[in-house]
Amino acid sequence: MQKIVLVRHGQSKWNLENRFTGWKDIDLTADGIKEAMTAGELIKNQNIVFNIAFTSVLKRAIKTMWYILEQNDLMWIPVHKTFRLNERHYGGLTGLNKEETANIHGIDQVQKWRRSYKTRPPESNNEFDLSLKANKKYAEINSLPRSESLEDTVIRIQPFIEHSLIKNLNNNNNIIIAAHGNSIRALLKITENISDDDISKIEIPTGKPILINYDQKNKKFDKHKYLK
Repeated sequence: MQKIVLVRHGQSKWNLENRFTGWKDIDLTADGIKEAMTAGELIKNQNIVFNIAFTSVLKRAIKTMWYILEQNDLMWIPVHKTFRLNERHYGGLTGLNKEETANIHGIDQVQKWRRSYKTRPPESNNEFDLSLKANKKYAEINSLPRSESLEDTVIRIQPFIEHSLIKNLNNNNNIIIAAHGNSIRALLKITENISDDDISKIEIPTGKPILINYDQKNKKFDKHKYLK
């Protein structure tokens, strides 16, 4: 039985300010660093021997992984970064305060943008779109999104699951992943075959490690559970 541990990054500066973050590369707060270190301690208590790590290309996930690996004396294992683990692209909502946006557009509309499986937020403006296109971390992407639904995020993460995650699990590797609320939700939707309606009810808190067992023989993922 191989093991995967998933961790949503620690609190970011825009989490603290209640802003839509998405693909904006925002750093951790001091509390976010503490969350990452606490997550590292919880993971250490499991005595899992990790062989490989994955993060998004966003610094809040990358730094969370640094702190976790340091707590576990695993700074030496390979860490692979991929945009496929990025947070959902919030398009034109990026940088906006969630409460203020709800006051303008209504709670129901904002909730639909945030939790509906198929609804995309408004597209990002040209300035933000051009800033992503000019960023070398996205050089491998032929067509950058300007906003994403959760469904789009599921489609984006599917190749990672098929070609990186399952491949490494079948090679007897235990895997640790630092990612984001919606990319983790997308991963769980696929691995647990969660319905479109039910996935909207799942919340992923910052800095709380999630354990998934993988049965190599039957090629099946167990239901996730939080480490305590």
